[in-house]
Amino acid sequence: MAREQDDDERTAGRAELLPEEQAVESADPEAQAREVLRDSDRRSEFPEPTMRRRPEETT
Repeated sequence: MAREQDDDERTAGRAELLPEEQAVESADPEAQAREVLRDSDRRSEFPEPTMRRRPEETT
């Protein structure tokens, strides 16, 4: 239950649209927030590998 409450609080906080999101509007800000947070959690749990370059490869 605590996890569900935390998720609800995170969703409510994220459902407040950012200025760029307000510009295009959202039919369902809470559903959008849930999906953004789900994606963020997935990326945090399973980060994509970072490509490493040597300094001479960046020019």
